[in-house]
Amino acid sequence: MDILLAYLDTRQRFKYITKPLEIEDYSVQPADFVSPPKWHLAHSTWFFEQFVLCPFAENYTVFNDDFAYLFNSYYNNAGQRVLRPNRGLMTRPTVAHVLKYRTYVDEQMTLFLKDNPSEEAVNTVKLGLQHEQQHQELFYYDIKYILGNQPTFPVIQNSIKLSEITTPSEWISIEEGVYEVGHQGDEFCFDNELGRHKVYLNAFEISNQLVTNAEYIEFIEAGGYQDFNLWHAAGWDFIQNNEYKAPEYWHQVDGVWHSYTLQGFGPVAPNLPVQHLSFYEASAFAEWKKMRLPTEFEWEIAASKLEWGQLWEWTNSAYLPYPNFSKAEGALGEYNGKFMVNQMVLRGASVATVKNHSRLTYRNFFHPNERWLFSGLRLAK
Repeated sequence: MDILLAYLDTRQRFKYITKPLEIEDYSVQPADFVSPPKWHLAHSTWFFEQFVLCPFAENYTVFNDDFAYLFNSYYNNAGQRVLRPNRGLMTRPTVAHVLKYRTYVDEQMTLFLKDNPSEEAVNTVKLGLQHEQQHQELFYYDIKYILGNQPTFPVIQNSIKLSEITTPSEWISIEEGVYEVGHQGDEFCFDNELGRHKVYLNAFEISNQLVTNAEYIEFIEAGGYQDFNLWHAAGWDFIQNNEYKAPEYWHQVDGVWHSYTLQGFGPVAPNLPVQHLSFYEASAFAEWKKMRLPTEFEWEIAASKLEWGQLWEWTNSAYLPYPNFSKAEGALGEYNGKFMVNQMVLRGASVATVKNHSRLTYRNFFHPNERWLFSGLRLAK
């Protein structure tokens, strides 16, 4: 797709998916890991202003000098910023002002992209589009948390819906051997996917399907949340300190498990894949089944034979650099590399992932205690 058309398509999608919100929804931040929708709209716009228009567009005039401080996320090289837990304190700029900001930057980007930009600039735009698509997925995590922690469990118009698993799961056998993993080819990838290299894998089996709600309820009813033998020490402390007894958004009503989805609040559907699990919960379930989570390399080698794409899948791999990994200079070098500690890799995609954003080599990563993302699990043995 032409870079200008790709830019306009991506930018218009974000405005479309936030359109069902009420104005009061845009600035709420119920937890420090949640960003308000207004902040997502502004931050993704600032990315193009900061990293494309300012360095590459001749005589560009910044929309508002304060916005770099208000809507920078974690780029230390780009200057000071509002701390993440304080994003929800900003009632100003208003939503209307943020939308004017998006319109202004989109107009300037359209002129810029029509003017035969350099290869370096185009590559930065491509990164910016991938970045915006990530925030469009994060928007769904965050708005679900915002609405799912309200007493009336509000619903917004959306198409984010899981599909039932209706066929028995099967075990896929992968032979022992040396395999190549990592990105190859000329298509876009993030720097953390680069460094294609060989890995040795023992023979293993992996389920072709995700674990379902019905299977996870069996774990709960068998006392899985009360048996410390199943848990990592940090995981046991995590569920004890937070008094967790079920996945995020689950509530027991008259002895029946209910859950909140963006389609509303109701009984847990037994055949849907279980979601909103931390790595700790996924690992404990696997331990209870006397199995394990696959490593990210096992997942990548087996992926072509699996049914994937409904939920990001926890793996048993720490988020670490591939051989010969190197960070880009400046702020863009902060995109992935500095997070390669204390996080676990997830593979696949989710129903909220933008079409064509996923790849077999995509390495998503989150802290092991995080549950608000669209995460599930697949067993291996």
